[in-house]
Amino acid sequence: MLNIHNLSVSFGGTYLFEEVTFRMGAGDRVGLVGKNGAGKSTMLKILAKDLAPDSGSIATEKEVRIGFLRQDIDFEQGRTVLEEAYQAFTDIKEVEKRLEEINHQLITRTDYESEEYLQIIEDLSDYTHRFELLGGYNYVGDTEKILLGLGFKRDVFNNRTETFSGGWRMRIELAKLLLQANDILLLDEPTNHLDIESIIWLETFLRSYPGVVVIVSHDKMFLDNVTNRTIEISLGKAYDFNKPYSQYLELRHEIREKQLATQKNQAKKIEETEKLIEKFRAKASKASMAQSLIKKLDKVERIEVDEDDNSVMNISFPASKVPGKVVIEAEKVTKKYGDNTILKDISLLVERGSKIAFVGQNGQGKSTFIKAIVHEFEFDGNIKLGHNVQVGYFAQNQAEYLDGEITLLQTMEDAATDTNRSKVRDMLGSFLFRGDDVDKKVKVLSGGERNRLALCKLLLQPINVLVMDEPTNHLDIKSKNVLKAALQKYEGTLLLVSHDRDFLQNMSNIVYEFKDQKIKEYLGDINYFLEQRNLENMREVEKKDILKKETPSSVSKLSYEDQKKGKALQNRLSKVESQIKQLERDIQHDDKMLASNYDKNIEDANFFKAYNKKKAELDQLLGDWEAVQSEIENASLF
Repeated sequence: MLNIHNLSVSFGGTYLFEEVTFRMGAGDRVGLVGKNGAGKSTMLKILAKDLAPDSGSIATEKEVRIGFLRQDIDFEQGRTVLEEAYQAFTDIKEVEKRLEEINHQLITRTDYESEEYLQIIEDLSDYTHRFELLGGYNYVGDTEKILLGLGFKRDVFNNRTETFSGGWRMRIELAKLLLQANDILLLDEPTNHLDIESIIWLETFLRSYPGVVVIVSHDKMFLDNVTNRTIEISLGKAYDFNKPYSQYLELRHEIREKQLATQKNQAKKIEETEKLIEKFRAKASKASMAQSLIKKLDKVERIEVDEDDNSVMNISFPASKVPGKVVIEAEKVTKKYGDNTILKDISLLVERGSKIAFVGQNGQGKSTFIKAIVHEFEFDGNIKLGHNVQVGYFAQNQAEYLDGEITLLQTMEDAATDTNRSKVRDMLGSFLFRGDDVDKKVKVLSGGERNRLALCKLLLQPINVLVMDEPTNHLDIKSKNVLKAALQKYEGTLLLVSHDRDFLQNMSNIVYEFKDQKIKEYLGDINYFLEQRNLENMREVEKKDILKKETPSSVSKLSYEDQKKGKALQNRLSKVESQIKQLERDIQHDDKMLASNYDKNIEDANFFKAYNKKKAELDQLLGDWEAVQSEIENASLF
C-alpha cells in the first residue's frame, strides 16, 4: 500500500534521516517514535505529501486515500460541531444537496409530461442510488457515534466550533478523519488533548481499523495497546520491528547486546590476525602468508553496533523555603462561563508535601481549578495561599507563551534574575540545548523542544508548590521518564493534571476526580483510583448478595423489578427498531414511485409533504434508538 525507498531529508546541511526504506500494508498499526527533533512529524508530512524529501521516493497504490491529523488546525468560523464533522462526507453532502434541489423542482414544477420533468425523475433515481451506495442513510448516526466516543455530549453538537478550546477542536478534526474512508491514517500526537476514557475509546477504534495507521505519540501505554509495529528514527536511521513499543525496546536491546558481543569477538580475531601479519612480515619466507592474511582481513565486513541516542535532560526541581503546613485552602469555589457551571462549591485543603493528581474527563474543571489557584480569572468563593508559598505554574499551553521571534538564550536571560542569569547557558545545556542551539529562534523548535524550554524557564523562579497542567504534552518518552523521576524526587508540594496513565503511576498520594461540577477524593495513586472505581461497582453487586441472604423476599422483588425494567427497555428498543425498518421501507417505496414516474397519479404537494415528514420521523427515531440503547448500557441490565 505504501512504499518508502531511500528517503532522505536534511535541514541546514544536517540529515534528519538518510536513505530510510520501509513498506507498510493493510493492518499495519505503526508507532513512529524517536526523540524530540528526530524527524517524526517531518516524516508524517512527507507521507501526507505536505513536504517533499531531498531524495528518495514514495509509492502508493492508485486512489489510496490518506488522512492526516496535524497539530495546527484551522476551521472555518460559523460552523457547528456537526456541520464541521459532516465535512468528512464531501461526496455524500454534494449528492444530498443535489437531491434537495431535485426534490424542490419536483414540488414546484407542474409540467409532469415534459422531457425535462422526466429527466428530473431519472436524475432522482440515479442520485438516490448513489446516495445509498455512499452510505448516505448512515452518515448522521456514524457521526454522532464518533463524536460521543470522543467525549462530546449531544447538547453541544450545535455549538459553533470557535467556542471550543484547541483541544476540543482537535477532537473534531480527529472525528472527521475517523469518519472518512481513508486507507492510511497519519496521527500526530492524537492523545495530547484526550481524557483517559476517550483514549481508551480511540484505542478500541484503531485496533479494528482495516487500513494503515501511523502514529506519532509519546504515550507508551497507548502505543502498546494500539500498535503492532514500531519504527524508531534515531540519529538519521530508522529501526523497524514488528512489535509494539515496549516489546520493541526489549528486542532492540537484545539485538544491540548481541551486536556488541559479536563485535567484541570479531575485534579479538582481527587483533590476532594483525599480530600474525606483523610476525610474518619480519620473515621473508612468510611474506606471502602475510599478504594472504592482509587480503583476507580486507575482505572482512566489520560488524557495526546500532548507535543509541541516550542523551537526556538533567532536571531537578529544588524546593525553595519551607512554607506553612497548609499551602492552599479553597472554600466553595464556583466558576461559570455564561450559563455553563464548571465548578460548584469546591472546597479543598492542600497540605505541605502533598503529591496530588487531578483526573477526570475533559471539560469537568481540572484546568479551570488549576487556573483559579493561580488567579488567572475571577471566580466565586475563595482560594488562600499559605505562609511563604511560592507557586510555580506550568500551563497546558505553556509553550504558546514563548516568543517565537527571539532566541532560546534571550528567552532565558529575559526571565532570569541577577542571581541566576550567569547559569542560563548551563541550564539550557542540561535540557539538551547545547552549542549553537541556544542561538536558534524559538519558532523553529518542535513541540517537544518548546516544552523542554518552558520547563527550563520555569526553574528560574523559586518554587515550593509546583502546579503542572499536562506537562508531558509533546515530550518524548525518554524526556517524560526524566521529568517523572524529577517530580518523584521533588520535596515540595505537587499538583498535577495529566491524562497519561503511565506517567501518573506512582506519582501521587492523593487523587481528586472531577465530575459533574464536584470532586471526589481517593487516597492513593492512579492505580488505586482505578481499582477503587472498579471496586465500587463490585460493592454494589456484593450489597445485593448480602440482601439476598438476609431478606430474600426483598431481593427477589428487586431482581424482579430489574428484570421488569430491562424487559421494558428491550421492548421499547424493539418497537423503535421496527418503526425504523418500516419507515425505511416506506421511503424506499416512495423513491421507487418517483423513479418510475408514478407520481403523476398522486397529488403532488401532499405526496412530498408526506415524504419529507417520513424522513423527519426517521431522523427522530434514530435519535430515540440511540437514547434507549444508551439507557440500557448505563443501566447494566443485559
